[in-house]
Formats: sequence, structure tokens, C-alpha cells
Amino acid sequence: MANYKDIIVGCKDKKGGIIEAFHALQNEFNYIPKEALVEAARVFGVSEAQAYGVATFYSYLSVEKRGKYIIRMCESAPCHVAGADELLKALESQLGIKVGETTPDGKFTLELTECVGQCQATPVITVNSEPVFNVTAKILPQVLAAYK
Repeated sequence: MANYKDIIVGCKDKKGGIIEAFHALQNEFNYIPKEALVEAARVFGVSEAQAYGVATFYSYLSVEKRGKYIIRMCESAPCHVAGADELLKALESQLGIKVGETTPDGKFTLELTECVGQCQATPVITVNSEPVFNVTAKILPQVLAAYK
């Protein structure tokens, strides 16, 4: 696992550097650790409040510790019509968590997202940004088993 300081310094001279750093941190840790947020503020010459504002503005980024696998349930109208409500209940039941929570073993975090642009294959979930198409409560155990 990379050091957060190295990641931040590696983005120092890039255009939009702080956002690039936050994306790189997110890719490495699945969230932006508090100490990395403080370091980014120092390196990019902004206040901690400004750095926090950038990190929390984008829904993709998180300052809260999350699981190894981020499952996002699309909540757009096409997915809703195709049974997303039932699927969300099944996800919460099978994972034993509610939206916004992480499983006790640190493996899964469940979040909602807007349309992921795959409306031809609804309902859609993403696991670490990889789309999984035509997901139903019936096939959900198989989908989750691939990540356990």
C-alpha cells in the first residue's frame, strides 16, 4: 500500500492537483484518511476546511472509512421501474447493513448513486465502479459470492 504523502507529492504539479490527489488517495484507500486531508491542505496551500470542502463536494470521494468493495445501487428511474427497491432491500438484508454503512468485517460498503449510464440492463449496481447488469434479488447471492 502506498504512502499517502507520496501520493500527494506526486500530484503537486498536476493541473487540478488536489482533486487528482484525492482521486489517487481514494483509489489506494477507498477513502481519504484525515491525515491525508490535512497533508493535502498543507501541500496545496489551502485551509483544512477548503480541502475538506473539495473532498466532500464530489459524491465519488469519501472522507469516511469504507469497505474493500463499494457497492453502489443505481437509484435512477429506469432502475427503479426494473425493481431497484426490491434489490436494495435484498442488498441490505444479505449484507446486514443499511445504505451508508460498512459491514463489520470491512469488506462491503453500500451506497446509492445516480444513473451510471447503463439503462439498457437495469437494475444496475457497481462494485468498485465496475457495473453489474440485470441484477435481481435472486442472483444477488451469486454476485456477492464473487467478492467474498
